[in-house]
Amino acid sequence: MDIPRIFNITESAHRIHNPFTPEKLATLGAALRLEPGTRVLDLGSGSGEMLCTWARDHGINGIGIDMSRLFAGQAKLRAEELGVADRVEFIHGDAASYVTGEKVGVAACIGATWIGGGVAGTIELLAKSLRPGGIILIGEPYWLRLPPTEDVAKGCLANSSSDFLMLPQLLASFGDLGYDVVEMVLADREGWDRYEAAKWLTMRRWLEANPEDDFAKEVRANLTSEPKRYATYTREYLGWGVFALMAR
Repeated sequence: MDIPRIFNITESAHRIHNPFTPEKLATLGAALRLEPGTRVLDLGSGSGEMLCTWARDHGINGIGIDMSRLFAGQAKLRAEELGVADRVEFIHGDAASYVTGEKVGVAACIGATWIGGGVAGTIELLAKSLRPGGIILIGEPYWLRLPPTEDVAKGCLANSSSDFLMLPQLLASFGDLGYDVVEMVLADREGWDRYEAAKWLTMRRWLEANPEDDFAKEVRANLTSEPKRYATYTREYLGWGVFALMAR
């Protein structure tokens, strides 16, 4: 089990696999008023930065599940680096079916709601691991402004403009599912730039180190096209945020 190779390459140097800066991640942890000992589940935990830094800064205990062997391994190394390996556990596995044995205070899926077939399905999955009164965290894109054409939506790597909502409609949709929105932290352009632009140097370095690799042609095509695509489409039309929800 692993994610497509292109993601393991382009995001291999990332600590945060979404448009959040470390400062935004810290803001989110503080906003949730996490208490020491809080159990946190992170489905699609990537390289573990959220759980590791929150364990260091707030004393939480965490478990992260990710289907990338590379990212799960990096998460374990990060836990050791920050001295929190006794507080957080990272598992290489299928987050789409993972439910904790012991209920958690925070259940999160930050930017990988495809694991539940969308936002509603992911919330339903997370709720199975959540104790009464706990908080669900959902990281999800939204339109900053509606794409004028379907080609623009596809330029943002959406299948169509219907894939995402505008922010007011996204917030309302959580209420329709029976949840109060109790906090949100939104990415900004700096976060988007750090997430997307950091991939370009990683790809260039990979190409220099692997010129004869069978995958080099695909990586070269991505490096050639991505800067313009990102600046034209994603940077102008797509927002992203983490939303904290509590059942009504």
